Amino acid sequence: MTIIELIGAASLCAWAYLVFGRGGFWRIRETPVPPLVAADKSVAVVIPARNEERLVAQAVNSLIQQRYRGPLQIFLVDDHSSDGTVAAAGPHDRLTILSARALPEGWTGKLWAVSEGLARAAATNPDYILLTDADVVHAPDSVAGLVARAEAGNLDLVSCIVKLQCSSFAERAMIPAFVFFFFMLYPPAWIASGRRGTAGAAGGCILIRPSALRRIGGIEAIRGELIDDCALARAVKTSANIWLGVARETRSIRDYRTFADVRRMISRTAFTQLNHSVFLLVGTIAGMAVVYLAPPLLPLTRDPVAAICGIGAWALMTISYIPVLRFYRRSIVWAPFLPLVALFYLIATVESAVLYWRGSGGEWKDRVQDAR
Repeated sequence: MTIIELIGAASLCAWAYLVFGRGGFWRIRETPVPPLVAADKSVAVVIPARNEERLVAQAVNSLIQQRYRGPLQIFLVDDHSSDGTVAAAGPHDRLTILSARALPEGWTGKLWAVSEGLARAAATNPDYILLTDADVVHAPDSVAGLVARAEAGNLDLVSCIVKLQCSSFAERAMIPAFVFFFFMLYPPAWIASGRRGTAGAAGGCILIRPSALRRIGGIEAIRGELIDDCALARAVKTSANIWLGVARETRSIRDYRTFADVRRMISRTAFTQLNHSVFLLVGTIAGMAVVYLAPPLLPLTRDPVAAICGIGAWALMTISYIPVLRFYRRSIVWAPFLPLVALFYLIATVESAVLYWRGSGGEWKDRVQDAR
């Protein structure tokens, strides 16, 4: 067997495993919300916000207008904003606005702001805490649905990937793949299974029991984590059940108008995901080349075995990408171009490593959070 044929076989086997053996991650769909029985459960919402003047009012208002019968209190933590974030949030009897104290060494800015909000929320003795972002607009039944799912499944952590903006050309081309790749890393079926160690969550929407937070040592246990949502899920799953799904109506209103915006979003945490390992980076480059880039190129070779393997792998890749495109109401014509999208993500991953080596890794809102 030639090297080209080996690459073709590896690519085809990889996609056969991804489609049939990785928890059906690619079947992007909402699961029915169970009926809400315990409607009296109290919820404290903690929102860290840094320079979110343009978005925060919509996020807060969506929570104030929730169709939820239990007590609901919102704690917005201003993370040293230099704009009008606090004024934009506006007064409300269910909204408490806090100013985070100076950022201690060893903490990321977001988690310190979350910690400040949790400390204040503890006084209300809530049954649940909802951790969300200042760019997330919740559907009217979002809180009720999250609580219902937690109560019905006896879950300590329930999380949903909110629907990301998909309006600009760059978003239409790149954002559906973000969800596809995320679920590939963290298959929801595996996360929900107590027999598997896979754990993941989406930081824009996490409902957690205070008892679960106390059990892991509080948010301080993950204070330096840049990918804090998945770190929190890993810590909680060691002693409890967790769940991750998708939300069609709860959405992020943060836009990524250009490819540069999307690239920065990816490069902020990509090298962190690889534990800052050069070996994992090299392995990722090689793996993505075989899995994503080789399939459309192999049919161009004169090797019939390699060509057949490439066509088969490309077909499986294309078919598996269609559900997330439909979820985002994008044409399935985009599906065969996933190799080009993967190349973009690979370039952003390499850029993430370069930024880390330069001492500017994880930069967000003028704050470097992943320095060497």
